[in-house]
Amino acid sequence: MADIAIFEDDAFSVSSLTAALNDQEYLPGRISSLGLFREEGITTLTVQIEKDGDTLALVPAGERGTSGLVVAGTKRHMIPFNTVHLPERFTIKADEIQGIRAFGTRSELQAVQDVVNRRLSKARRQLDATHEFQRMGALNGQILDADGTTVLLDLYKTFGVTRKKQSMGLNDQATDLRVRCSEALDLQEDALGSITSTGSRAFCGKNFWNKLVSHTSVKETYLNTMQAASLRGDARESFEFGGIVWERYRGKVAGVSFIHDDKALLIPEGVPDLYISVFAPADYMETVNTQGIPYYSKIEPLPFNKGMAGEAQSNPLHMCTRPLAQILLEL
Repeated sequence: MADIAIFEDDAFSVSSLTAALNDQEYLPGRISSLGLFREEGITTLTVQIEKDGDTLALVPAGERGTSGLVVAGTKRHMIPFNTVHLPERFTIKADEIQGIRAFGTRSELQAVQDVVNRRLSKARRQLDATHEFQRMGALNGQILDADGTTVLLDLYKTFGVTRKKQSMGLNDQATDLRVRCSEALDLQEDALGSITSTGSRAFCGKNFWNKLVSHTSVKETYLNTMQAASLRGDARESFEFGGIVWERYRGKVAGVSFIHDDKALLIPEGVPDLYISVFAPADYMETVNTQGIPYYSKIEPLPFNKGMAGEAQSNPLHMCTRPLAQILLEL
């Protein structure tokens, strides 16, 4: 029979539990799987982002030997962003390891580790879902708390810019969607300036998506082509139209949709450092001034030694460094 003292083994130290939590199976998330966000660890709780207020100017032609255009100094300033603390608590009661006995080649330690790993696996899934929710928030320019209403970070307000929007005219079957797509891409190109992207992708809410795939412009484009199978098959598969890869995004947790049903979000792909995920260290004595990693875990005894209290946590900041490049598409 396993004893509660088994938790004093090094297998349940902060480093061991943290390694176990980071090794848990990844919960698939569309934003994460696309690899849009560059991940890195930091040793502080705050990230400084440099904002350059300069605008590019064309250099006028001039006579050789005469003075040229005066280049003014930069107008940069630093904006601090705080990481978000995401703690989760779990308990392992003494009764849960009461009936554990060694069987075959398995030891009591291995059996107790299975109990702990089941808790860590559940905590990891919930943290992964939260990361996906906050990454989509970064794409939307507004990162929300788990209730779906409390604003943790408003990128447009912080950068002092106004979100760009484009009406697609999907309610009118006579609308030339190719022209609307071109206008949206022009807005995105202007926001990126001299930076080039490898393509553009639009994440669509379900109502926006249904109107898009049933629009005359889309149906006529794919009529009598090999790609018509994209519309005959599962109507939720992605397809390319007007220079944009369109796909329905179905993320939802606890009734909170990651993207509005009547809207779509146009983002650029392949832009260096456009999307960043940084991870701060945990608030444990063992991790002070260390390089942050995505997940941490730790356990300690409950009062009267009735079991173990555990915690899993992550301290991320998911953000977009050029929020104007994200275009909100409306019906």
